Amino acid sequence: MPEVASTMLPLGTIAPSFTLNDSVTDTAQSLLTLQSKVATVIMFICNHCPYVQLILPKLLTVARHYQTQGIAFVAISSNDSSKFPEDGPDKMRELATLHSFSFPYLYDATQEVAKAYHAACTPDFYIFDQALKCVYRGRFDDATPGNGKPVTGYDLCQALDSILKNTAVSTEQHPSVGCNIKWR
Repeated sequence: MPEVASTMLPLGTIAPSFTLNDSVTDTAQSLLTLQSKVATVIMFICNHCPYVQLILPKLLTVARHYQTQGIAFVAISSNDSSKFPEDGPDKMRELATLHSFSFPYLYDATQEVAKAYHAACTPDFYIFDQALKCVYRGRFDDATPGNGKPVTGYDLCQALDSILKNTAVSTEQHPSVGCNIKWR
């Protein structure tokens, strides 16, 4: 898989609204009902990407930790499941159930949400404050398959810790890298 960098949505952008189907509960979920009064993490992931697979165990730990502090996490898969069936709703449900996801895993069948967020790769992370303004976009940390660096979640956690301390999130942010979103 060729490595692709995220496009870095401009800071201050208001989170594009969405209503998508949750692959686990098979119910429609909207940003307005999922958002937190503290911060909301929107992450574009998928099942088959080795970059996502590398960070998934730590991502689940990080999400659970910050959810206890009032931060919402929402995962979205936007890959074309006709070409990549392992990224379709049935397989998403299997993965989320197997790993006991503590957050919704939504399917963006039309890919309109990924386009609205300017998502380019998996994984791709965005943090929105209580007013749904983008305060962070970029990587989980600097670990990638084969580079030997430990998966820590450092970059995402630094931003979330700043929010919890009510201090400004550093604008020195690095793009995420991963597999390109599989567009139709």
